[in-house]
Amino acid sequence: MTYKHIIYEKKDRIAYITINRPNVMNALHPPANEELNEIWANFRDDSEVWVAIYTGAGDRAFCAGNDIKHQAEHSKEHKHSNTDTMPLSGIGGITNYFDCYKPIIAAVNGYALGGGFEIALACDIIVASEKARFGLPEPTLGFIPLDGGPHRLARQIPLKIAMGMMLTGRQIDAQEAYRLGLVNEVVPPKELMLCAERWAKAILSCAPLAVRAAKQVVMQGLDLPLRAAHNQSYPLLQEVMGSEDFIEGPKAFAEKRAPIWQAR
Repeated sequence: MTYKHIIYEKKDRIAYITINRPNVMNALHPPANEELNEIWANFRDDSEVWVAIYTGAGDRAFCAGNDIKHQAEHSKEHKHSNTDTMPLSGIGGITNYFDCYKPIIAAVNGYALGGGFEIALACDIIVASEKARFGLPEPTLGFIPLDGGPHRLARQIPLKIAMGMMLTGRQIDAQEAYRLGLVNEVVPPKELMLCAERWAKAILSCAPLAVRAAKQVVMQGLDLPLRAAHNQSYPLLQEVMGSEDFIEGPKAFAEKRAPIWQAR
């Protein structure tokens, strides 16, 4: 599939989604967001791809968030907010996208600021280049993050640290993000995609339906008390229990061979 602002590729059950606007640090404007909205819907519905790697072109930025220059030039068209021109799935196609249970890996190769940080926070796993930096600078520009950043950040790191970042626009580097638990792994820039692919292949070695069920269980149970979360009914978990993979996994283990997953 060919797009103007995004590179979308599929290989060996991995979808590669690359924001291709390096001249503006991969900042997103409405046309790019529309393309990403379509791409992520395709990823969700394509049974042949099981995991996605999300990154930005070039080595300066993963995504610098909303394209402020474009917004300024078109301010009369959407002066009250960016919601009038934003797809329902949110910035980057995923910040308001709660019905996809396939795993998404963010490969952060530079600045992930504002909406770019919100995109990374919406992914399941983050691997980062040593050059990566993260932050929500919106208050320094006169507004606040609107695509889930404050809510996700406050749930993913200690509250006081999150508040310190959100109230000052302070940025953190890759190592601090790793120490806080925001990032799964930090690697040299040249190794970033290899690292992301290593994580993707580890996921692909597991039963795809079980992986999606695990994500659904975590995400839908996250805000519930422990007892309620444990007793909640999860549709994908029920599918796992009735699937051929539920039999194949233990059988392959007993036979000392690699499992052959059937569910898609």
